Amino acid sequence: MSIQGRKERERAEREKLIITAARELAESEGWDAVTTRRLAAVIEYSQPVLYSHFKGKGAIMAAVAVEGCAELADELRRARTGAPGPAGALADVAAAYTDFAERRPALYDAMFVHTVDLPWATPEAPPALQEAFGELRETVRPFADEDDVDVLTETFWSCLHGLLTLMRSGRMRREGHDLRLAVLLRRFTG
Repeated sequence: MSIQGRKERERAEREKLIITAARELAESEGWDAVTTRRLAAVIEYSQPVLYSHFKGKGAIMAAVAVEGCAELADELRRARTGAPGPAGALADVAAAYTDFAERRPALYDAMFVHTVDLPWATPEAPPALQEAFGELRETVRPFADEDDVDVLTETFWSCLHGLLTLMRSGRMRREGHDLRLAVLLRRFTG
């Protein structure tokens, strides 16, 4: 391997180390605990090395969000393709989405709650964002007219997100989540 190839590999490994450390710190202590100074100490590199990869915390959160969207897309795809029929896929995808948000609250927040500098809902959006939305779109497609599938997908997604966010913040009772989800699914499946 060339010296340049080795340097590129090492750079990619450091970048992955930074992202992983940020995710772990956020999951254990919240995003407020994630600072460049703290990350530099955790990964045992200087802050200038960290800044050579990312402009700051916002850029790190954006990288975490992209990585999270790729993981979410995989989980939604497995739920959608393993389900018996369109209604089953809708229910399984809703459950997978809920489970993802509940298992990884800080990751979910980086993806969909905190402001990150990513071009959402545009052709310039990173592939992982497009794939996650695409999995929701394919799940909703059987229930939509072709000309409104994106709007219906956005509505389904916003309903899931709203239910989760309100439940997680204590504004809606956790024990009512399954019933609320069943109501939402009935409205979509007719």
